[in-house]
Amino acid sequence: MNLTRRACLAGAAGLLLAGISASAMAQDGEFKMGLLVPGSVSEEGWNRIGYNALKGVEEQLGAKVSYVELQQNPASFEKAFRDYASQGFNVILGHGFEFQDAALTVAPEFPDTTFLISSSYIHEDNVIGLNTDTSQPFYLMGYIAAKMGKKAGLVGGMEIPPIQQAFEGFVNGAKGANPAFEVNQVYIGNFTDISAAKEAALGMIAQGADFVVPNASGATVGGYQAIAESGPDVKTFSIFSDFTEVAPKNILGLYVADYAQGVVRIVKGIMEGQRPESNVDFGLADADVMKFTLSDEAAHPVPEELRKEIEDVKAKIAAGEIVTRQK
Repeated sequence: MNLTRRACLAGAAGLLLAGISASAMAQDGEFKMGLLVPGSVSEEGWNRIGYNALKGVEEQLGAKVSYVELQQNPASFEKAFRDYASQGFNVILGHGFEFQDAALTVAPEFPDTTFLISSSYIHEDNVIGLNTDTSQPFYLMGYIAAKMGKKAGLVGGMEIPPIQQAFEGFVNGAKGANPAFEVNQVYIGNFTDISAAKEAALGMIAQGADFVVPNASGATVGGYQAIAESGPDVKTFSIFSDFTEVAPKNILGLYVADYAQGVVRIVKGIMEGQRPESNVDFGLADADVMKFTLSDEAAHPVPEELRKEIEDVKAKIAAGEIVTRQK
């Protein structure tokens, strides 16, 4: 197994234990948190969000932290979970739905360790899902697309529940604004192939989509490259991270989940002896976590009248008056 190991702490960097850098080791009594990411934290997007959450716990709660970068390999997920748990880590965050099965396998061996899984609805003993309900901001995107555009295309990485739910929100938002608005979807089958995401986006545009939204983790940037190269009449939204530099004239709005604040809130409770009693679902009602803002820099910005309409829709979603996806 080829793991990229990086530690976030200074320490005894020369010593290795169970495949994880020993600089992650802490003195007895210190609260420790580990992070597993399915790729590189150096890339803007999904993996960076997980890293920012880890750093938030370190900086705001004083925890000792470490992370490991992994490829899409379930056996390596189990080993990494087991390595951290056997070292006495109090919390381990598997940053992605794909870590759920590995956590469920390992967790019974370590009942005192809390296993948090991003983009998951699981709650089973010490395995707890932390989901940011992206169907809610995607509903707003779909609503805007149906009001301003002719046709939309969605480019996903792998066909897993978090991306499916986001796209479901987009479709429902579009139908809420215009039942006849067409939305097509395609999945590239991975989260790393930038070229595949670009080609998929170009294919959508060639078929007449003037709104295209990529959602493929590290490969996402390829979608924005295709959008930018197709001219300012193709519109999109920046998701998870700010891709405005890639497509400055195309991006109508920015969805950012300040996942760090949500994770800090949950981990603080665990430090105080209070594990969540159910899976955690962050949404637009959590203003400190989920932010959706519109841009004035796009070639075709959202008109003022539609902005007011979107604020009303946003408030109804936060209040539970509009359901953005099937629960």
